[in-house]
Amino acid sequence: MTLTFVGKPQHWLKNTFYCLVALSLISCSERQATAHESSTSENTHHSLSADIIEKSFTIPGLSRDRKVRIYLPPAYNNTKQEQTRFPVIYMHDGQNLFDEKTSYAGEWQVDETLNKLSASHGLNIIVVGIDNGSEHRMNELSPWPHDDFGIAEGDAYLAFITDVVKPYIDQQYRTLDDAENTAMIGSSMGGLMTHYAIIKHPDVFGKAGIFSPSYWFSEEVFRFTERADIPQNSRFYISVGGKEGESMVPYAIRMTEALEDKQVSQQNLFSHVVEDGEHNEALWVGEFENAVLWLFKQ
Repeated sequence: MTLTFVGKPQHWLKNTFYCLVALSLISCSERQATAHESSTSENTHHSLSADIIEKSFTIPGLSRDRKVRIYLPPAYNNTKQEQTRFPVIYMHDGQNLFDEKTSYAGEWQVDETLNKLSASHGLNIIVVGIDNGSEHRMNELSPWPHDDFGIAEGDAYLAFITDVVKPYIDQQYRTLDDAENTAMIGSSMGGLMTHYAIIKHPDVFGKAGIFSPSYWFSEEVFRFTERADIPQNSRFYISVGGKEGESMVPYAIRMTEALEDKQVSQQNLFSHVVEDGEHNEALWVGEFENAVLWLFKQ
């Protein structure tokens, strides 16, 4: 089994995870349709570490405007690499990725981390952050309806990414557009949507960084996984904090075992518990670098 623990031996799980503090804040932190792009051109937002390009779209089927934030790696504008194409990570909750001022409860430091990895590992990746829908966030990241949280708009949101945003990015920027070079990363409900995306569209997304996933949200995620044909080269990085709540670790273990039953190899499945991790950006900032290095390792 590939599930590992950071901070204590693996027997820690049997003795402690059922005693974890109940997670009460999860929901709070929480087809080719015609693309109606905003009439405004791309804008550039200056963070402390990088210039973030901002572009507005309208989500087909939901008629909601949505900002998309685009990070280009240091090598992108290097004149010696004008013909080079780059892998892409699609991420949810774009407000939280690059700038403390726009974040809900602290930023992910995505630009700082990737600038560092460019210098230390020669790893240059484009990131596309899709802003969340604020009061619509739970619904947009929900593949299935929920008695307490309402209707599911996850398919419309995901189609927006695959049919509108990704074609635009691939047309406007020098991307490696195949599944092997296209990842999705998200946390909480974004983790659930990321899991759904890589299984529903393995021809689009070949790598998934799944942080603090809301597998508790619906039993359908397990049935959906069990019925799926998962390519042998799909890569899953699953991370959960030991202090997120009593349901988080057991659900992560259950999903890890479900993926193993689907013959996802240990080479392509990494699942672990960060012992002191809580359900917040501090955990996800730390995991982002590890996930990127593991997902894109040669």
